Amino acid sequence: MSNNLVTVAYIAASALFILSLSGLSNQDTAKRGNLLGVLGMAIAFLATALISQGYPIQISSIGLGVVVGVWAALRVAMTAMPEMVAFLNSFVGLAAVLVGFAEYLQPGSAMVGMEETIHRIEIYAGVFIGMVTFTGSMIAVAKLQAIVPAAPCCCRPPLVTIAMLVAMVAFGFPFVFCGR
Repeated sequence: MSNNLVTVAYIAASALFILSLSGLSNQDTAKRGNLLGVLGMAIAFLATALISQGYPIQISSIGLGVVVGVWAALRVAMTAMPEMVAFLNSFVGLAAVLVGFAEYLQPGSAMVGMEETIHRIEIYAGVFIGMVTFTGSMIAVAKLQAIVPAAPCCCRPPLVTIAMLVAMVAFGFPFVFCGR
């Protein structure tokens, strides 16, 4: 599959994901939104599968996902769906963190100058956003399970948000600009 065709497939998949999200905003159009999301994911998966050589890994990963998904769907009560969705969302964040680590540890990167700086910014942003997603989702699970109180537990949230933003910049600056 040519690179241009892969790019077109990824753009089409992205458009379908966006349409899927808009479809999920209303109960009347949710079924169509789900179908568009499934179609977008199928296109993205096929485009990726056709340009890679990792078929056994991809097939075994899909098989494992199907087994876990069916098991969870049969076991979890509808009243526990919010907890399950939050728990599964935490894995999305964890996957982003692991992809960032793998990208950073990948040997033989020939990037230099601005290209390397942009690459490091992407890695850092992906890991940071992934960790925020992971921890936020796990806190949501804990609150939904009543393991921790649902009320805020400390100082005002804007102060926490500002402190986290300052910490993100403070820790990210040396990573991005100070080489390996």
